[in-house]
Amino acid sequence: MKIVVTRPVAEDALALLRPRGEVRVGPAEPPIPSADEVARMIADADVVYTLPANPLTGDAIRGATKLRMIATMGTGYDNIDVGAARARGIPVTFAPGILDETTADGAFALLLAAARRLGEAERFLRAGKYRGWTPFMFTGQDVNHAALGIVGMGRIGRAVARRAKGFAMTILYHDARRNEDAERELDATFVAGLDDLLARSDFVSLHVPLLPETRHLMNAERLRKMKRTAVLINTSRGPVVDEQALADALREGVIAGAGLDVYEREPAVEPALLALENVVLLPHIASASERTRTRMAVRAAENIVAFLDHKPLLDPVP
Repeated sequence: MKIVVTRPVAEDALALLRPRGEVRVGPAEPPIPSADEVARMIADADVVYTLPANPLTGDAIRGATKLRMIATMGTGYDNIDVGAARARGIPVTFAPGILDETTADGAFALLLAAARRLGEAERFLRAGKYRGWTPFMFTGQDVNHAALGIVGMGRIGRAVARRAKGFAMTILYHDARRNEDAERELDATFVAGLDDLLARSDFVSLHVPLLPETRHLMNAERLRKMKRTAVLINTSRGPVVDEQALADALREGVIAGAGLDVYEREPAVEPALLALENVVLLPHIASASERTRTRMAVRAAENIVAFLDHKPLLDPVP
């Protein structure tokens, strides 16, 4: 039994797998293995344990002739060609729910940092430019009592909304389906039209999966629906936002600011964004607490163990 883990993960997870066969672990970052490198890595694998940043293409899956099962430690699985796996009868598992609260912490931290211009202010101080308090230095946007528009009221969106209640924010949300439980719990208001939500919100936080219909959901036209004082936060998937359009909107004052943890072409970031001060940029760390990342890693290993023991999978991809 050959189990290929595409990059190093928590030892607690590897300890579950080592008694089950030969465990081969890919190289530590950086650089992140490319699609071709992953394909070569898994060519003789029985089981693949992949990470969200590692593309598992249809060609890679078809080329791994012994492959019997795929697990990812991510809550998303858009890096895996699930259709190619299903065509061969290969089950795919993921790790939903584990990172919800930690990611919500990260999203709200981005919201606060972007609203209050904390990145700009810290760079200013570290550069030795601070000469004393002035009344207009780095004035930003109030978060308390502002309107938060949540796009996607799933588990993470709902967790962000709970944090927003502590800041006495007005909570609006847009989703393909109404979440009446969230409305009751959080006094949230469903907004049927995305454009309407954008026009009414002081902050917009994105929590949608990457699907054909959500790719470039936030494009130039949609960004112009937002308030000029508004801030956009994305901790979902990078391609949900058109990065070039966002850079243009930030540079031209179409919106006031943004906070991003994910990118269209990770690990690359749109150079125009890197040149701007009014955007907070993080390296995909919204779920990066030691406890959460360990729990994610272990959950993927537990799915593999369940498969090898011929038990029901804990988290099959629907």
